Amino acid sequence: MTKVSASNMAKPCVWLIAGPTASGKSRLALALAERENADIVNADALQVYSDLSILTARPTESDLRRTPHHLYGVVDGTQAWSVGRWLGAAASRLAHIGALGRTAIVVGGTGLYLRALTEGLSEIPPVEPALRDEIELSLGRDGETEFRERLRRLDPAAEARIAAGDRQRLVRALSVVLATGRALSAWQADRGQPVLRTWRGLVLDPPREALYARGEARLQTMLEQGALEEVAELMAKGLRPSAPIMKALGVPEFAAHLRGETSLEEALALARQATRRYAKRQTTWFRNQTPDWPRLAAADPQAALECLMIRP
Repeated sequence: MTKVSASNMAKPCVWLIAGPTASGKSRLALALAERENADIVNADALQVYSDLSILTARPTESDLRRTPHHLYGVVDGTQAWSVGRWLGAAASRLAHIGALGRTAIVVGGTGLYLRALTEGLSEIPPVEPALRDEIELSLGRDGETEFRERLRRLDPAAEARIAAGDRQRLVRALSVVLATGRALSAWQADRGQPVLRTWRGLVLDPPREALYARGEARLQTMLEQGALEEVAELMAKGLRPSAPIMKALGVPEFAAHLRGETSLEEALALARQATRRYAKRQTTWFRNQTPDWPRLAAADPQAALECLMIRP
């Protein structure tokens, strides 16, 4: 990470704000953007989709009017965006913002997006959806312990670094090695050049119980704002269960309720549980993958500016 010193504080730069779901990233980014006349660039894999403005906590129309936002709600749910597609779009947006002489704030909880920006991206061939679906079914059928044993034989490095319960990355790792004949860890070792060379990063890391409480309260608010109707419209598209958007927090649980499989109370309880687990995985990822980034327990703009070494 290249630090911003007193001699170059006035030059446009890129700030990265990361953290788990419901940690206050978007609120902090908006406050800093207004204070520093900056643009905000989305680095959340699900906020790129136009279908789920409520369940992904996408910035509101009021927020969007307050400062320029980029890569929010730009993709239809029928498309499956990869890290590479996001990186290409983000690089274009960041170049445009820099050409205008403005600062960019990249904000989101998708750690792989941020790592691609700062460390480069591995060109991993795509996996056929049918194969991925089959592998995902095998995980549900065989259980995580047996699935991990299978992955460990083919890609021990990937298996060792995937956190317990992280079904998405387990399926991804086994899918890649079966589709390409080469371990995901080997593909990831071949990285291209990073998009960013000068940047400052910050991780929001609230106390766990406070984070969980915010996530649970937010789900209730989302229901009141129309989350069920949003999920019903998404279901009408008939997407594969393995489609990225169908795995957004709350979608599987509320879809099951809409199909008559669970009560709303049960669906909400399961969605809250999924949110807690996801927040825990994100927290663990950022602690392991960004150990040298400064951390804040609360989304305080003044403290954030000091961490980012930007004069208030």
